[in-house]
Amino acid sequence: MRPALAPPPSSDPLADATQPDFVVVDVETACSRVSSICQIGIVGFRNGVEIFEYETLVDPLDEFSSFNTRIHGISCDHVVGQPSFAQIHATVSEHLTRRITVAHSYFDKGALAAACRVHDRSSIETTWLDSVRVAKRAWPDLPSHRLNVLSKYLGVRHRHHDALSDARAAGMVIVRAMEHTGIDLVGWLAPATPRSAPAPKPAADGPLSGHRIAILGSRRDGPLAYRLAKAGARVVASVGITTTLLVVSNEQPFGRFYHASPAYRRAEELRRSGSVIDIILEDELAHRLGGYSTPLDAEPR
Repeated sequence: MRPALAPPPSSDPLADATQPDFVVVDVETACSRVSSICQIGIVGFRNGVEIFEYETLVDPLDEFSSFNTRIHGISCDHVVGQPSFAQIHATVSEHLTRRITVAHSYFDKGALAAACRVHDRSSIETTWLDSVRVAKRAWPDLPSHRLNVLSKYLGVRHRHHDALSDARAAGMVIVRAMEHTGIDLVGWLAPATPRSAPAPKPAADGPLSGHRIAILGSRRDGPLAYRLAKAGARVVASVGITTTLLVVSNEQPFGRFYHASPAYRRAEELRRSGSVIDIILEDELAHRLGGYSTPLDAEPR
């Protein structure tokens, strides 16, 4: 049986001890269309403790791709008789509206917005907080800030790609980050102080000489940028008409949905218009460079 709704937001949340400090949402999708929500999980936290949960399978009224089903295990058979997004919209909106809503990357934000459009429902007005950004500031030395990696590091029980478990784990990332840094929710909602460090200068020679490389999901003054510059590349701030290569960083926050990121879509648009720009994963690029003995020959994706 699904838990009852959390109390609706009041005009003065501090006056009601049952109000969550923040809620966390996670969705799974049936196919490459981000509107195809087939499961949603929502968890509310107050004073670092979970106070409610909501989870349901959803009939996306869309096809299921084998790729997505392999990831989360949900198929068309599982959603027979389950509500559509239009039918649960009011419940989801009541949980999120006028609250601080956490999601691990903004994929979930985009999926909810797309589902609202597709099912002709009003958009959900909430204040979003990306737990990926929080984790990167709280634990900058971790090799990855993906949710399964963070859960293991923090000792949080977690079943990856289950919407309720993912939401609960992302909520614990926020709780632990506040404990670890002393930064409260208001502090995490404030934009990070921008850094003005320039991109590293490219080496005079190397297997990437002549390339102008944009990085998806990593700073252009970060470790990956320095490795690319050492190989002769000029690291640029964004994908443009002179960009020759887009490298998808291991640290990118979009997970398996990096194809939906603005940088990736811009690179694809440029390729369709005739620009010579390749797209390659960081690990594959490192393999192809192989100690700088193999010339770069990235295949378009």
